[in-house]
Amino acid sequence: MNSILEKEKKLNLALTKLKSLNLENPDIKKNIEILGEQKNQLEIEKSEIEKKYKTLVDEHDNLTRKLEELENKEKIEEKKRIEFSEKIDELNQETNTLMDEIDKWQT
Repeated sequence: MNSILEKEKKLNLALTKLKSLNLENPDIKKNIEILGEQKNQLEIEKSEIEKKYKTLVDEHDNLTRKLEELENKEKIEEKKRIEFSEKIDELNQETNTLMDEIDKWQT
């Protein structure tokens, strides 16, 4: 029981001290205003950084898509080169065969 009375006295003392605080202190008001201005400035900077980040993400996505398109085009071109080379080889073989046939006819 004694403990409860002591706690109540401490609580009442703390409440009295809180009530006696002068919240109208000009230094506190000025500090609160400065903190408010700093908060606003940080929010503006945050917003600008978020916009720049979104722009960079969009740019990255765009570049990634373009790179994939270029890689696909390169694969297609390589496939065409291989097919062209194979056709040339076929034509060379046919030409050699025809030349052999011509040689046979001439002899």
